[in-house]
Amino acid sequence: MVTMSVATDDLMDFDEALQRFDPVMGMEVHVELGTASKMFCGCPTTFGGDPNTQVCPACLGLPGSLPVANSKAIESAVRIGLALNCSIRESSVFARKNYFYPDQPKNYQISQYDEPIAYEGYLDVVLDDGTTWRVEVERAHMEEDTGKSLHVGGSTGRIHGASHSLLDYNRAGVPLVEIVSKPITGAGERAPEVARAYVTALRDLLRALDVSDVRMDQGSMRCDVNLSLMAKDATEFGTRTETKNVNSLKSVEAAVTYEIRRQGALLAAGGEIIQETRHFHEADGSTSAGRRKETAEDYRYFPEPDMPPVIAEPAWVDELRGTLPELPWVRRARIQADWGVSDEVMRDLVNVGAVELIMATAEAGASPDAARSWWVSFLAQQANTRDTELDGLAITPAQVAEVIGLVDEGKLTNKLAQQVVVAVLDGEGEPAQIVADRGLEVVRDDSALQKAVDDALAANPDIADKIRSGKVQAAGKIVGDVMKATRGQADPARVKELVLAACQ
Repeated sequence: MVTMSVATDDLMDFDEALQRFDPVMGMEVHVELGTASKMFCGCPTTFGGDPNTQVCPACLGLPGSLPVANSKAIESAVRIGLALNCSIRESSVFARKNYFYPDQPKNYQISQYDEPIAYEGYLDVVLDDGTTWRVEVERAHMEEDTGKSLHVGGSTGRIHGASHSLLDYNRAGVPLVEIVSKPITGAGERAPEVARAYVTALRDLLRALDVSDVRMDQGSMRCDVNLSLMAKDATEFGTRTETKNVNSLKSVEAAVTYEIRRQGALLAAGGEIIQETRHFHEADGSTSAGRRKETAEDYRYFPEPDMPPVIAEPAWVDELRGTLPELPWVRRARIQADWGVSDEVMRDLVNVGAVELIMATAEAGASPDAARSWWVSFLAQQANTRDTELDGLAITPAQVAEVIGLVDEGKLTNKLAQQVVVAVLDGEGEPAQIVADRGLEVVRDDSALQKAVDDALAANPDIADKIRSGKVQAAGKIVGDVMKATRGQADPARVKELVLAACQ
């Protein structure tokens, strides 16, 4: 076959690509565990610390330092494996994965290779039409994260074109569990949907396990999307590409779609797919070439000589099995019955990532109806405006419940509550403090309201006459003027009562 270069924007129509080829996917999901300390040392894992302030000789790979495994991370890995229906290996080992990157201070990564702690599992995911798709899980293994490179001076934020790079090793050594699927075949045109549904289900499961905050926007959960195409009459998988560090659900779907179209165009033109990593570009959903992809042999795996085997005794594993929470989809079915919503409504809530947020808001004290209304209307609009997922908004379900409570108590109108929510999203603090600082609480002083009503009626004598003649709907104009005069802090219902009383 002739190797040729085809521009990344030379794309085949998606439907045509699926008529000619069958996509094969493999998903590698990296999850940063929510432990207080790193995988092999006692350094903190707090996100956003000043560069290189959360490091020590062990995570910097200095001579003479020795790793000690984090027992909480091991426990979390076992619980993840159990939730994924995996077998748990009674004795698993760490290995050294050898490669050089500037953000890998030891020049090797402590990982697991041929004896991972969890293996041979599956996850059933629900697609948009309610059908279930089973994704087979090959393994879930423990490893440590790398540091972070900041490339300075270029226009893209990548190393190409940069004048220099800065290295932050705070993330080096943070505990990871990598969940590797088996090849996903037979999805056809639904491949992008299956990929998104799988990562969505994984995120929900991991959040329910409380092993990670799964913040894709902060990199605590990220997905490598492997994709290849097979001709319809082929018997072997095609050459795969690996789109690295995709960090949102819609981007997972977009990456699969783009690679199907790009590889389809390349193969149809007689080209050859190169086994390589690729970068995903959020702006337009495209991918671009990264580096040639190594095989497992290139990493020269060998057992980590400084680490003993990890022993997961069956009795301990059974004990951990008993700590598993109600699975998110089982919980959703129960909640759906409690809420009394249709399958279509529930599916829409799942698709926008609102279900868990609504449940958490209701558990924090809000009514389910109010929680649902806020998350799927105003907060969904805010997420769209801020170009993030719902769960990426800088507001917690408890804060939303607090705002709803202030509305229920009559201390805020809905419009004032929206101002409070925007202020929380902008980082101004907690709802109660924002209300106090901005003086947003609803005006309850009837004397103050009465003066505003009298002023509005005096300024609109014709409207006042209409109200006196029995045209009650005309009171809306006066109520609106009073709301403006009080900066939206009046109770509209009480204002209307005062208007009608004044016009009797």
